[in-house]
Amino acid sequence: MKYNMSCRIFGIFYHGACKKELRKKDFTSKVIRNIKLEYKKIALRAKDIGKNKMMSAYMMGAYFISLNRNTGLSPQENYEIFKDGLYASKLFHKALGNAETYLDEKKLTGRKKWSKESHKRIYENDWVVDILEGNEEYDLGYDYHECGVCKLCRDEGCPELAKYLCQLDFVLADMMGMKLVRTKTIAEGGDFCDFRYSRK
Repeated sequence: MKYNMSCRIFGIFYHGACKKELRKKDFTSKVIRNIKLEYKKIALRAKDIGKNKMMSAYMMGAYFISLNRNTGLSPQENYEIFKDGLYASKLFHKALGNAETYLDEKKLTGRKKWSKESHKRIYENDWVVDILEGNEEYDLGYDYHECGVCKLCRDEGCPELAKYLCQLDFVLADMMGMKLVRTKTIAEGGDFCDFRYSRK
């Protein structure tokens, strides 16, 4: 994949969020720099997914892999660094938005178009998703039949890391003021990932 502006911006974003947490744990400037360099290498090796709305998640996967290759910590400890960094980032909170903007019904048409395109499987490492309209149980649902993060972790020889990135979905939902209910994920052996979002 080309290391384009989108890849660079997400890298700066995630690295900026985690840098303070890494320094709190007394990681050297060299280790912190190596995390950033490894992220770029992973991004360049990654299979292209086009101009995709899931690019932020794909690059989040790349950054998490880089953390695990450079800190010497366990995946759970690296997950905590990532989680705490995102929670502490005012910029990240602002970029995410809130439940009302995320669950705006005006976005449903675009989401259904995205779903239809995803089933064409144009890009090997892309997500494949079905969109579920809200009902009395939830406001918005996604059924992911293929996951780009799982594919990236597989390609990088670390499929076991994907499940930790799945935990971040709950973090992001909480930051936006939403409740996420999910009973299974591809990363943990499920046939698909069932996301159900509701306003808190």
